[in-house]
Amino acid sequence: MNNYSEKIAILTGDPNGIGTEITIKALNLLNLPPKNIVIISNQKVINTYGKLNIDYELINIDYPHAIEPGKISAEAGNFSYECLKKACEIKPKFIVTAPTSKEAMHLAGHKFNGQTEVLEKFLAHDGQKAEMLFVSKDFRVLLLTRHIALKDVSLTKEILIEKVERLRNYFQNKLYIKKPAFALCALNPHAGENGILGKEELEIMTPAVEIIRTRGINITNPLPADTAFIKGVQNYIKGDKIPYDCYIACYHDQGLIPIKSVASQKTVNMTIGLDVIRTSPCHGTAFDIAGKNIANPESMIEAIKTCFV
Repeated sequence: MNNYSEKIAILTGDPNGIGTEITIKALNLLNLPPKNIVIISNQKVINTYGKLNIDYELINIDYPHAIEPGKISAEAGNFSYECLKKACEIKPKFIVTAPTSKEAMHLAGHKFNGQTEVLEKFLAHDGQKAEMLFVSKDFRVLLLTRHIALKDVSLTKEILIEKVERLRNYFQNKLYIKKPAFALCALNPHAGENGILGKEELEIMTPAVEIIRTRGINITNPLPADTAFIKGVQNYIKGDKIPYDCYIACYHDQGLIPIKSVASQKTVNMTIGLDVIRTSPCHGTAFDIAGKNIANPESMIEAIKTCFV
């Protein structure tokens, strides 16, 4: 097998979504040297959506089925899964994934809540856990919980401590920021109003913060989430320094609404905590515009460029 340890593996996602289109557009605009790139996809799928200007190496995953833009199918879901599995097998330096459909993968029998969980299944070892970090320049948001129903959001001291330590390790070992500053968003409105609007801040989050600080990590007390992001959003718009190196959100929409509101096409979804860093656009398969050649590749471009930072 070839040595892919210094290459970026780029996956085109669901063959019936916009993933292949934005991959082709992004690579043609970036014009990257072929020695740095390997594509994991299918030649027929690529040919359906366009033509690459450069002859990149292709690991061809079998897809004998019809390509039907906009259709959710088990066949497309299985193809997406097999591409992810192959990417984990070759262990590249980075993995860049175009959007896949959770529904399609579920139809194929792959019961994962997203690509992050698939990567964790195949790449994690020695207790490693994948974490979901969203990034646009120096505006960063970590999610404590990911793709789960809001009613199922549950925090423990142990979860909070472990995830913050993994985040600190990423900053120190990958970004070379020795003492990152983290802002922790509260779970409840107004940070629980001293227990009136919820006790998680008093009973779980603040005790966890106290332990985290004994380990040399700079983190705030739980902050009301409706105001925690204000200065960061304002500074991002003005191009000024963000007050914290990372915001830590309790659940999906709490963290993604602020960053997507100001950087919808510039935000990159990153998987950290594993040996291989994965990046991806912050949007989905956009089945409604698949095959129309109107998809915006900007977030895919940012996902690829992040691998060179």
